[in-house]
Amino acid sequence: MIGIEGVLLVIIGIILFELIIFIHEFGHFITAKKCGVKVNEFALGMGPKLFKFRKGETLYSFRAFPIGGFCSMEGEDGTSDDDRAFGKKAVWKRMLIVVAGAVMNIILGFILMMITLIPAERFASDRIAQFAEVNKSSEFLQVGDEIESINGYGINTSMDLNFALATAKSNDMKFVVKRNGEKLTFDHVTLPVTKSEDGKEIMHLDFRVQGIENNFGTLLQQTFLQTGSTVKMVWASLIGLITGQFGLNEVAGPIGMTSAISQAAASGLERSFWDGLSNLIFIMMVITVNLGVVNLLPLPALDGGRLIFLIIEAIRRKPVKPEHEGWVHAIGMVILLLFIAAISVKDIIQLFTS
Repeated sequence: MIGIEGVLLVIIGIILFELIIFIHEFGHFITAKKCGVKVNEFALGMGPKLFKFRKGETLYSFRAFPIGGFCSMEGEDGTSDDDRAFGKKAVWKRMLIVVAGAVMNIILGFILMMITLIPAERFASDRIAQFAEVNKSSEFLQVGDEIESINGYGINTSMDLNFALATAKSNDMKFVVKRNGEKLTFDHVTLPVTKSEDGKEIMHLDFRVQGIENNFGTLLQQTFLQTGSTVKMVWASLIGLITGQFGLNEVAGPIGMTSAISQAAASGLERSFWDGLSNLIFIMMVITVNLGVVNLLPLPALDGGRLIFLIIEAIRRKPVKPEHEGWVHAIGMVILLLFIAAISVKDIIQLFTS
């Protein structure tokens, strides 16, 4: 049975998820207001309204299903004679409004990252401190080496190091290190390997890295670096999907994300409530950064797709016909929903077969 701590983590998870949605739509909302655009409705959730109130010209509503939200601006998806319509504003203002949601998600990711890092006594660096008594990599690497990249993936943080190892295709890796100010390349570095329950090989480091003392300066530095590592990880994962490095089985939809969140929280909860909470916050940090990065992709129905049309307008000095842009976004939305539905079916199958 789920104890009181587990129930509390579920509630906190729901609140954090709603915060991710809220902060995205609030980015659009506050930027639109500052740019003089009329906002007709600001909604958290989808479906029927549970409660609503109007303040000034804007209707604020909380809806039944906590799976999204929206900021409805005058003339956003069509023509409007209102001088404060979205389409009547300068292109650069509309660009700011479109990207503001994603930017706010990444800012939230930065804050959540800092929260997870505050309790740490020390941070992991990229400099080798010592090797395990039994190891393989010391044939190439030395104490004091600064790891710059693994298989071409830049290493700045422990997150970069873990991602590079997790996505390595074989235990025959290319390490680039800095040693005494000189950059050295080693093409055939191997590490200890174990096998998971599904037979997948998992590589492990056979050395320790130097620690960095946690103080205000290093906390800020590590928060910036590790948030950047998360953004880089998202881009690398998307590129991996396009190039075939990762399959659809490694993509999670809403159901898969819920499962991953619950597993991470439960794993931490086995140690303590604070470990469970820390795991939960970390997963939410990854999700909000994902949302920010993915929303900026130049795809129809996403903020990045809208940005592309605005860039075209800025170059042509003439907007694309609203009906043409509307059709593109409508088709993109259908494709996006079908993709989410397919991933959700896959997630459900995995839940019952894993």
